[in-house]
Amino acid sequence: MPADAKDRPVYVISVAAELVDMHPQTLRLYERKRLIRPGRSSGKTRLYSERDIEHLREIRRLTQELGVNLAGVEEVMRLQHELDDLQGEFEAEIERLEDELREQAAAPQPLEQGGRLDPRDRPVYVISIAAELVDMHPQTLRLYERKQLIRPGRSSGKTRLYSERDIDHLREIRRLTQELGVNLAGVEEIMRLRHQLEGARSQMEGNVRRLQQDITDRMTGWRTLPAPQDEAGDGPEDDPAPEQEAGELTR
Repeated sequence: MPADAKDRPVYVISVAAELVDMHPQTLRLYERKRLIRPGRSSGKTRLYSERDIEHLREIRRLTQELGVNLAGVEEVMRLQHELDDLQGEFEAEIERLEDELREQAAAPQPLEQGGRLDPRDRPVYVISIAAELVDMHPQTLRLYERKQLIRPGRSSGKTRLYSERDIDHLREIRRLTQELGVNLAGVEEIMRLRHQLEGARSQMEGNVRRLQQDITDRMTGWRTLPAPQDEAGDGPEDDPAPEQEAGELTR
């Protein structure tokens, strides 16, 4: 199903509630918590899309199967909405770049050198320092790695090395567990989405850079094409010089 079709609001609240086996009042509660974002008809009637239905089923899975509390669900759905919005931004940017290419607009600014590692992703902290920075026991960091909540790098000697981004992730895990009371299953879902969001954003930026480079290359190619030659051979360059004509007449 195309992305725009999945976002089309079509189901009234009673039908949406039946599709996900929930009470309509529960859907209203989830909307107030901004877990879902139904559309509105011209008469202000709530209308739910296929994507809303998917989100509601995910909420039910988190709460009923994984036992995630509402604070954890809010974090999961916030990240899911960010992913949805990022996809929309990416599609809009692709459309803008395609328009720019079609209209033969001015060449973009020079691009930054691709392939450079973000300084925040550079692995620099050994596990003892990382644990001290986030006020956790090193064994806790090892547990979070086994759960794939964080993904530290390795030195050539296989020593764990944590980046600034890993430190941010560990602080986020501590906030979720200690401040919001989210269980480990909920934290796993949240961090999975965080990794997915960061990966999607990085991929989008890479795709946009490649498209911009393609535009630059094509624009450069258009500017360096040779001038078209007159196929009939009667252009100014094909006419004999006056001196040549006069010489031939006197022979």
